[in-house]
Amino acid sequence: MARIENHKYSIQQAFQECFYIIPDYQREYVWTDKEVNQLLDDINEQIDGGHEREYFIGTVLVSPTEQKTHYEVIDGQQRLTTFFLLLCAMKQMFRGETQHQIINGLISTSYVDKSGETRTNLKLEPRYENAGEVIAKLVELDANPQAVRAGIQAAGITSFGSLENLIDAYSAIYRYLEDNYEDKSKLKKYWGYLANNVVFIQISTDVSSALKIFETINERGVGLNPMDLLKNLLFTQVPQAQFTQLKNEWKKITGPLEKEKEKPLRFLRYFLMANYVIENDRSDAVVREDEIYDWFVNKDNAALCDYRNKPFEFVRKIIRNVESYISFGKGLGNDGKLNIPMDSLKRLTGGAFSLHYVLLLAAAPLPKALFDHFVAQLEGFLFYYIFTKTPTKDLERNFSLWADELRKLAAMTDPVEQRTALNTFVADHFQSNMEAKAQELSDALKRLTLHTMQQYRTRYLLARLTQHVEMAFNGVKTPGSLGSFTGLEIEHILPNTPTDALRVQWAAENSNALYDDYKNRLGNLTLLEKPINIVAGNDFYSGKTAGYRKSGNYLTRSLTELTEVGQNSSVTRINRMLNSYPAWNAKSIDDRHGKLIELAKDVWRTTPLDG
Repeated sequence: MARIENHKYSIQQAFQECFYIIPDYQREYVWTDKEVNQLLDDINEQIDGGHEREYFIGTVLVSPTEQKTHYEVIDGQQRLTTFFLLLCAMKQMFRGETQHQIINGLISTSYVDKSGETRTNLKLEPRYENAGEVIAKLVELDANPQAVRAGIQAAGITSFGSLENLIDAYSAIYRYLEDNYEDKSKLKKYWGYLANNVVFIQISTDVSSALKIFETINERGVGLNPMDLLKNLLFTQVPQAQFTQLKNEWKKITGPLEKEKEKPLRFLRYFLMANYVIENDRSDAVVREDEIYDWFVNKDNAALCDYRNKPFEFVRKIIRNVESYISFGKGLGNDGKLNIPMDSLKRLTGGAFSLHYVLLLAAAPLPKALFDHFVAQLEGFLFYYIFTKTPTKDLERNFSLWADELRKLAAMTDPVEQRTALNTFVADHFQSNMEAKAQELSDALKRLTLHTMQQYRTRYLLARLTQHVEMAFNGVKTPGSLGSFTGLEIEHILPNTPTDALRVQWAAENSNALYDDYKNRLGNLTLLEKPINIVAGNDFYSGKTAGYRKSGNYLTRSLTELTEVGQNSSVTRINRMLNSYPAWNAKSIDDRHGKLIELAKDVWRTTPLDG
């Protein structure tokens, strides 16, 4: 058993006696103004309350290095870094005072190394990214935040992400002290309490034992999220010589998620449900965010993931899923390239719905043609659920269980067997559920107005209907990008802002129909090119028809006249689902609304793979 030592330190004692190294494999500085100000407020409250007793801020877990009094920080770097920045700010504010020199000795100090050379070291040395350069320059400048930021930029030190967090935290601390301790006597009182009464317990042991203790302290995720705990769990599985390698691999997980502003815990949930059979006491096959870490440390699940025997293979599996997850979020396919089915799906789901990533991640290994087909079928299924506003909790369990089937399907090696299995999957899960919700969807679409859904979804609905009609009119079988349709303007056939004369005419001809109700109904909406829309303006229907005839979209042109081509052509077939209208009134809007609902059933439906 490794030797474990613990010692109680005040802030002054800690920075007098210890040198703290933040190793490059550790989490970067992530505190924002909120956490920094909370810490400062907590200390301030103790002072304002007249408390002389010690204020305990928790434990700091370290591992001694070969150099005496030099420690690698395993847990507590956010607090230690913040206190170091606090010392830097106080040193600057105490310029010309005796406190300045004392605090300077807590920030950096000189010592004699083994060869007898005198060295000057900072008491806190972060070794991730360029953090060491940022901290060293901040100490060297000994200035206000504006001057520090300018000096770091002038030195050509790249600062972003966690490095920017360091500068922001220094600025927040400096502002806090200026706002609350402008009077030097009050500042001295604050310094006295901070130096002597703010204390923590420092636990020191070898790296391996320290990581184990860290896991035990945080086994319920207190103060850390499951992503941090998983990272630590993996570090306990590799020798110290591989820490940097593992850290670099881990950044391939967190870096892309941070860059795309994706929530890491949401990704982890979807990763688990997409890649593993989920069993729990609720029998719902769902992992919640607060259950992620407990799931990983469960003995059976640990064996399932095999991260103890093959930690790097496990991490690379997560990396592959992150890459797919980010690609899918951009509307790209499972090959990372532009993908029409994925782009269309993205326009439906937007950023408000993401649960389908469970299925996409599970289906990602499918051959491209099968994956694209799967996505197209998924789009139809999700249209039914999104436009009926079905709660996502109704889908979570199903998606997790369906992902288990998709993994088996994706692993099939016989192409014919695989296509047959995918057709069966779509029929059993998507088609059957769509049939069960068909009446509910019809009712929802009957009530649909411009403001029922988010406008991007209403635009998506109109774009898909317009595209479908256009494909039929031109005899095209495979849809292209929706971009050329979603870029069109939503036109109110019955004007959104009518003239008084039009309101009077409407009331006279449609006595039982409210104008402001009918103008926003689905049947009154169409897509129109901007130049034509500008000319159409708020005119009567009769004044708009000439513009509608010029539209590049048959769904809009058909309002005024249906084009006849042959006797059983694709045009005549689509004409059976459309109507032209010599006049525009409540009856016309109701009729067109019904036509669009029937058209929607033809657009969003499942189709089997041939062959």
